[in-house]
Amino acid sequence: MSAEAVARYLHDHPEFFDAYTDVLALMTLPDPHTGRAISITEKQLFTLRDKVRTLEAKLAELITFGNENDAISSKVHDLAVALIAAQDEATMVRVIYSHLGGAFSVPHVALRVWNMPSSLLDAVTDTTKIFAAGLKRPLCGPAAEQESVTWFGEAAAHLRSMAQVPLRDAHGACFGLLVMASEEAHRFYPALGTLYLERIGDMASAALQRVLGASPSAPSN
Repeated sequence: MSAEAVARYLHDHPEFFDAYTDVLALMTLPDPHTGRAISITEKQLFTLRDKVRTLEAKLAELITFGNENDAISSKVHDLAVALIAAQDEATMVRVIYSHLGGAFSVPHVALRVWNMPSSLLDAVTDTTKIFAAGLKRPLCGPAAEQESVTWFGEAAAHLRSMAQVPLRDAHGACFGLLVMASEEAHRFYPALGTLYLERIGDMASAALQRVLGASPSAPSN
């Protein structure tokens, strides 16, 4: 009889060990750690302990993620409060740069808007406007070959990753681009979750429209 047949029989007839309790008591299995013979009861205990350790590790990981999300949520809240308090463009821009560079530890930040009366209009090409308008959500990935990397001047040559966040009005028209960049290749990697980046983009969009006092129109393609 094959091992598979024995396993299938025991699975289909759980009452077997009720009738042959002595067999169950005498059965031994090799300890996976020491190789010595142990009883089935000990084997079950080892298995349960391994499962507990696995669950504890997963729980610790979830707690870590939860704490990290709480910390990020607190930073986003502080940014939102500061944006609400800002009453002019200069203060608004200073708030965005200082919070992203400070609380969020983003080493390089650049902000540009168009189709609005603003001091942030320089160095925005039609190519960038069309690119930003086509973004459905923040784009994270390598900084190489991204036109907006030129906004960082001499630092551009050292940047390895960036997040590009489109700024939109209430009608969905794109009127700006918020760019965060880093010398670390894995800071803004392509698979990075963008939930908080989207929220930051939404807040910055609403705040900038409020202080600039204009409703942008979508750029022509």
